[in-house]
Amino acid sequence: SAPQFVGGGKAHGPRVRSHAHELPKKVRALGLRHALSAKLGAKSLIVIDDAALDAPQTKALRTSFEGLGISNALVISGAEVNENFAKAARNLPCIDVLPAQGLNVYDMLRRDTLVLTKAAVEQIHARLSAKEA
Repeated sequence: SAPQFVGGGKAHGPRVRSHAHELPKKVRALGLRHALSAKLGAKSLIVIDDAALDAPQTKALRTSFEGLGISNALVISGAEVNENFAKAARNLPCIDVLPAQGLNVYDMLRRDTLVLTKAAVEQIHARLSAKEA
């Protein structure tokens, strides 16, 4: 198994390690701010009162989204997502639903429209203003 013998191992073979880089918190917050302002500038940001349904019916949610002109969207709810809303939305192909804490730049840029609830707007504002201080 020594490298100098026939059939031996590699002298300095590859070592398994991660080459990933972590972004600083301030850079991640800045990216989130820029993505939010880009959605606002492109007029693809919608704020609604609440994202809740009485029953988990996809048809009702689809008709309400068609009424708003939404076909490809990321819906950001408050601290917790309404269970009926999440169940109805998971059957729609281009609709993603996340809590306010799960907001990220990748999912925002994947979808054409960003739909925020009022509770989510308050939480996002608190999250980004806490980063500035």
